Amino acid sequence: MLAPTPDQYQRLNEMAQAWKARLETDAEAPTGNPRLDVDALCFQVCPDGGEESPGPNFLAGALISPASLSLVLFPVFASATAPDVGERRVFALPSGRYPFVAEVLEQGLWLWRCPLLDDLSDLESREEGSRLAQRLMNKVMSPT
Repeated sequence: MLAPTPDQYQRLNEMAQAWKARLETDAEAPTGNPRLDVDALCFQVCPDGGEESPGPNFLAGALISPASLSLVLFPVFASATAPDVGERRVFALPSGRYPFVAEVLEQGLWLWRCPLLDDLSDLESREEGSRLAQRLMNKVMSPT
């Protein structure tokens, strides 16, 4: 497993903040669990796993918010060309194939997102959310 660089961690933080701003301005967004915040967790460089694999030009991790937990693929390089908003694509990760949708947060800041859970009301703390994200990524990045 290759960890993100300090610059990539900075970009992940920017992505999480842009996601949080989007939720705060979206009147349709569910309010969710007030004990949670938006955070980008457990990101690592994707392995090169063949034709459907996102490959090492993407970081894979969990995006948690008060309303949801998603599997995210985030481009390693800010210069990567964004797909069309709403574009759908299936990517292969070590544990299987997952359906993603393209989300553009702001100019130069985009991601592929696979929503997994939309009810996190039973989580008691941010730490519990972090542990859930860790379990998710351990399963996703381990071959079945």
